[in-house]
Parts: sequence; C-alpha cells; structure tokens
Amino acid sequence: MILSFELSMPNNNAWNGKWTGEGTLYAIVKNFGRGKKANVKAQQLLDKGYYRYNFGDGWSAGISVESVSAKDSAKLRRKSAGFCGYDWMVRSILEHGKIQT
Repeated sequence: MILSFELSMPNNNAWNGKWTGEGTLYAIVKNFGRGKKANVKAQQLLDKGYYRYNFGDGWSAGISVESVSAKDSAKLRRKSAGFCGYDWMVRSILEHGKIQT
C-alpha cells in the first residue's frame, strides 16, 4: 500500500491571511509494502485521514493522508515542492500515530 501525506496550513497569522505556500503541492509518499503488518499500519493512518498541529501562535499545519496508486505516487513525487521542513511531522505520525514534538 502506498500513502501520500500532503501539507496545508489551514490557519495562519499572516498579515494578509494567506500562506505563501498556498497553491503549491507539498507531499511525501511512503510505500508500506504488501505485508499484513504494513497494511494494518497504513490502514490505521488512513482511518484517521487528517492530522493537525497547532503551533500556538495562530498558525496550524494540516496533513491529509490518502492511499494512492503507484502511477499517482510517481506524479506526486515529481510535482511536490518538498515538505517545507515539516518532514518531522510525517515521521511523528508514522512513529506515534499523531504529530508531537
């Protein structure tokens, strides 16, 4: 199973109310393999589907999780502009099932 993690900033404290990365794709794609244990882990992440982190200063990050095909995962990898330095959030989701510092 292949999952995509897409970053958004649903709440921000910018002077104009917009995040400069708005409209840009920030995605990480993870291949969980075909094993039963991997599929159970991937399904748990999919069941929640959306993770949110509040920075405490008016900004919050959101990460959407979706199952994607191998073809779509290749497109996402090509089009993604990285993850804005928030890769740690995806690592936290994978390790703890939530975003924590």
